[in-house]
Amino acid sequence: MWDWFINWMTSILAGIESFCGDWGLAVIILTVIIRLLIMPLMTKSTASSAKMQALQPKMQEIQEKYQDDPQRMQEEMQKFYSENKFNPLGGCLPIIIQMPVFFALFTVAKNVPSDASFYGILPSISIAPSQAVADYGWLGGGLPYVLFVAAFGVLTLLPMLMNAKNMPEEQRSQNLIMAIVMAVMMVWFGWTVPAAVLLYYDASAIWQVAQQKFVTQKVMDKVKAEQAAKLEAQGRVIEVERREQKKRQHKKN
Repeated sequence: MWDWFINWMTSILAGIESFCGDWGLAVIILTVIIRLLIMPLMTKSTASSAKMQALQPKMQEIQEKYQDDPQRMQEEMQKFYSENKFNPLGGCLPIIIQMPVFFALFTVAKNVPSDASFYGILPSISIAPSQAVADYGWLGGGLPYVLFVAAFGVLTLLPMLMNAKNMPEEQRSQNLIMAIVMAVMMVWFGWTVPAAVLLYYDASAIWQVAQQKFVTQKVMDKVKAEQAAKLEAQGRVIEVERREQKKRQHKKN
């Protein structure tokens, strides 16, 4: 099954290359196609994240209230999720879908011709930056590979910093540290993977930054406003129910 998927991905990439005439551009076009296909799922994932942030204070309130009774806490959390139609794993699907493509690219990059380049900027998309620097030198043909790795780190950091604007103040510093650590890890990771994988993730990250700037923020603001209004309405309903449950006092004759 996996070999079939690898061969299928290789055939698609080769077909795109025969159309556009460049292997590196073919990887970028494949990235755009994948991002277009999962865009509806990304929108749902964004809505799920926004709902998570809107519900976070109430969830923390439940956790604190029942911290000595884990079973009751779980029951109340499940009830809260059901009332608000929220799935904690709703934002993971786009990442899961992209994972097979990501892992397949490692093998696909080895299947393309050794001289498959990106318009001569990257002499070969099948080798890693570490090998390119060893073969071509830091200031020779290896420099573009180094720049692509640096872009990989920056493009990893940027979306996380943009997303921090939607987080509570106390979580921003923690998110900043996490973003920096993640960017450093991605630079180290990008140093060892084929340039085709770097092209895929750089193109994908640029798409994500643009989508986050022009689409994601609008979706998050809308969902947060709707969820806040819903929670406020739920609070009023609960208050009314509590008042109705109180016994009315009758005057003695």
